[in-house]
Amino acid sequence: MDLGRLQEPFSAEDIEWRVGVMNADRTSGTALPYVTNRAIQDRLDGVTGPQNWRNEFEKWNDKGVKCGISIRFDGEWVTKYDGADEPNIEPTKGGFSDAMKRAAVQWGIGRYLYSMPIVWVPLEQGRIAKETLDDLYKRYRAYVKKRFGSS
Repeated sequence: MDLGRLQEPFSAEDIEWRVGVMNADRTSGTALPYVTNRAIQDRLDGVTGPQNWRNEFEKWNDKGVKCGISIRFDGEWVTKYDGADEPNIEPTKGGFSDAMKRAAVQWGIGRYLYSMPIVWVPLEQGRIAKETLDDLYKRYRAYVKKRFGSS
């Protein structure tokens, strides 16, 4: 099992974008890339095999969720944890999802996204404008090519 493959970049189709910091009138904000949970699950399946990884969740603090992702090595399970607060929208689902994404970063999955240059983009009603997404995906592909030599 080559765990280095966990750290490989994702295709642009597996990346989504959310707004980070916004200006006061919510007309521009930072675009933050993230990898979806399904892409994380597919990566774990592809690298370790579906029988050699698992996740577990626990309530954490008053409104948080802790996730552990375990990978089996030579019959022994190794677990890495992280947690997240429940967001205001879809708190249960969002808390589980965010905690799993954060736990995946502990294994190196998608960690490179944290070093991608931050870019401010126009917003429509506090959301990334659709016409901006093509530019974000071009930036992502260029970043991956420069950092990893592939797209």
